Formats: sequence, C-alpha cells, structure tokens
Amino acid sequence: MPEAASAPAVRALIGDSEFDRDTAVTRREPGVYDIDLSAGWTIISAVNGGYLLAVLGRALADTLPHPDPFTVSAHYLTASQPGPAVVRTETVRTGRTLSTGQASLFQFDDEGNEVERIRVLASYGDLGTLPDDVRTTATPPPIPPLERCFGAEDGPAPVDGSSAITERLMLKLDPATVGWALGAPSGKGEMRAWFGLADGRDADPLSLLLAVDALPPTAFELGLKGWVPTVELTVHVRHRPAPGPLRVSITTRNLAGGFLEEDAEVWDSADRLVAQSRQLARVRLG
Repeated sequence: MPEAASAPAVRALIGDSEFDRDTAVTRREPGVYDIDLSAGWTIISAVNGGYLLAVLGRALADTLPHPDPFTVSAHYLTASQPGPAVVRTETVRTGRTLSTGQASLFQFDDEGNEVERIRVLASYGDLGTLPDDVRTTATPPPIPPLERCFGAEDGPAPVDGSSAITERLMLKLDPATVGWALGAPSGKGEMRAWFGLADGRDADPLSLLLAVDALPPTAFELGLKGWVPTVELTVHVRHRPAPGPLRVSITTRNLAGGFLEEDAEVWDSADRLVAQSRQLARVRLG
C-alpha cells in the first residue's frame, strides 16, 4: 500500500507518540484515573469523541485483566472540554476469554459541580488469541491511491472555527466524497479516506477507537453544515491492524427527526476488516 506523501522522516513508535501521551491516564487509586484532556484533539472547542473513547479505553485496559477492546459502547452525555478530568472504572465481570467493565469521565462546571461527560460499557479480550478463520462478504472500500486524495491543506476546514485535530492526523479524503468542500455536496451520505496519525505511529486497537470518529461527518455530503455531535457510539475491534495507513469508509442511509446513523468500516494495509462501528449523531437542520 502507498505511504503518506507527507509521512514524517522519523516515525513515532506505539507508546511514544503524541496520541499515547495525550491519552495516558494516571492512576490515583484503583479504579480512579486523572488526565488532562489535550486541546490538540478538539473540533471548535469540544474534544473529539474518538479521542475520548481512546482515553477511557486506556483506563479500562489498565483496570481489566485482558489487554484489547473487543466492543466498546459509549453514551456522550455532555460536551467535554480541554483540561483536567477524572475517569472512574469498575470491573463488571471477568472470565477466561472476556472481561467486562464500565467507565465514566467527569469534569467540573463553572460552579465546581462534577459533571459526567461520557459513560462507557466495554468487553475486553486478547486479539492475539483469536482464530484466523475468516468468512465474509465484506470488501475493502474503493478509495483511489493516497496521492490522488485530498487533505486538510487542499481545502476549507470541515467546520467554521478551530479544528486542531486535523493537525494530528494524516487524513486523505476520497475525491468522490469532498463535494461539500466545493459547495456541491453529492447528496449521498458517504465519507471515505486514508487515515493515520501525523507523526507516523502505526495503528493499534486503541487508535482504532479514534479512527472511526475522525473523518468529516457524512452530513456534509448530505448538504448540511456545522457540528454533528455524537449521541451514542459502539465500536467492534476485530483484529490488530497491520502497519501502514488505514482505509475508513462511513455511510449514512437514514436521517430523520434531526438524527442520523453513521456506519463505519476500518481496513488495514493487509485488506483486513479491523474495526466496525455505528453511531447515532445529532444534526442541525435549516
């Protein structure tokens, strides 16, 4: 697979990347973790939902006896802001092959009251122990070669205002899904892109939690503008990704009552489906 044209001369390693530093949690006591949410992963002033999911995913990986997220379901209760936060985790059940836990992230409002931002229920296992048997009708998304796709430097920002997260991503959009940036959205709820981290760090199961929520919203290609906040997001991690850029495909089939679904698939450089997700998101109409 082609490498990013803008790939750094020295690639960051897993565990020594900006993503790893910014999702690192400090254990205060069993089940309680502190973190300073980085402003580098914001869209406008709100912290990206995929980054938040990776933060809670890292805390759960420390809490549970198994290393890898298999399924993570998150409800986004209020918008998270850069700054101090507390993550509280709880082990729900442990078994031989799977363990289940829950986690919540809290911040304080202007009056000093603790506010829950996001709540997660997740099951963890060991991806390295899964059998190799694959029976599927799924196929990788038809994205043109990376050098024929478009990045943030080629067009307008996805939303008005700061989008700091774009500086931390290697994101190259399929030309067929950038009509919104030219004032001519296709009317199809589709978004496809090559995805990686800007410092060249290869993907792992935790960064897949970011990948499913890092592309511009499909709502843009439906002719809508503005922030599309996530209400609920469920991610299934299916395999440890091979080194190299990922391909992410997101589709929306139904927008009704001011809400839409986004179904995502993430494929690695070995043509394996490594993650899937579905989220419910809110859109502003009119």
